[in-house]
Amino acid sequence: MDPKKILADARTLEEAFFTKENARLLGQMREKKQREALREVVQIKDEAFLDRLIELGINPETVLALTIVPLTAVAWADGILEDREREAVMKAAEEKGISPGTAGHQLLETWLSKRPDQELFESWKTYVRDIWETFTEEERHRMRKATLDWALAVAESAGGFLGLTSKVSASERAVIKELENVLQVS
Repeated sequence: MDPKKILADARTLEEAFFTKENARLLGQMREKKQREALREVVQIKDEAFLDRLIELGINPETVLALTIVPLTAVAWADGILEDREREAVMKAAEEKGISPGTAGHQLLETWLSKRPDQELFESWKTYVRDIWETFTEEERHRMRKATLDWALAVAESAGGFLGLTSKVSASERAVIKELENVLQVS
């Protein structure tokens, strides 16, 4: 046996091993980073729920879209975005970790300065219907409650006249009803 060949084969083996091992470790680090980011955005510590999100390919950006799209739909329901509605949406976004200077914040600013196409809300509804049954009944209840509570808070933020009329307009009620229909729980 040629000692140089043996040494070369050993190096090839080492490189193959460490390349594969490095890729595995890098994958674990990315998954851990994604899990931590998801945990921060969804504000839930349930590992099984986080596992399901990761299996579905749901990343923090997807969660933010799932959270913010319904709020912008309610805010723009009557065709006008009032300052208080804008503030309510921005407050909800900040609670979910969308801070100034981030891409999510810039996207939200765009959605709040110019009404998004109805296609955005339709895409949201389709996606939610596609993934909804993958969650437990308790998870669906929690997500439904959070979404509807935030949507109602946005709707109530600018409505009413001197406390004499409903704070929620008919068009906002219609969007909230759509949300209720999409977010059905058994």
